[in-house]
Amino acid sequence: MDVDPSGAETFWTEFLRKLRRRGLRGTKLVISDAHEGIKAAVTKLMNASWQRCRVHTMRNALAHAGKSSRRVVAAVMGTAFTQDTAGAAGAQRRKIADQLCPTLPKLGRFMDEAETDVLAYMSFPPGTLGWAPFHLWP
Repeated sequence: MDVDPSGAETFWTEFLRKLRRRGLRGTKLVISDAHEGIKAAVTKLMNASWQRCRVHTMRNALAHAGKSSRRVVAAVMGTAFTQDTAGAAGAQRRKIADQLCPTLPKLGRFMDEAETDVLAYMSFPPGTLGWAPFHLWP
């Protein structure tokens, strides 16, 4: 555990180096919030894919939905994560974004921008992650 108020790349680079010195190897996917410092350090040091955390993504998305529609939006958005393939997840995400765009255009745009980041795990063949991803909590 380490603490840094800025979340800068230099902090995350050193943090990941410490983990590697302690034996962290074979990481395939790092999940975190969308802080640029983490993303840059993972790219530089981990030889792993990066994915935006679903919880943070959902919080950010629901900020674009009115209070009265948050439950429905959360339920509908969650259906993209239950798909069996990347293609199906992408198609479901597209369908949802298209449905939400007329009434919640900012949410539709957010979903378009976040697609690759939040569905990165779907690019791995089933079972290859062993599903114990290394999750950084900034």
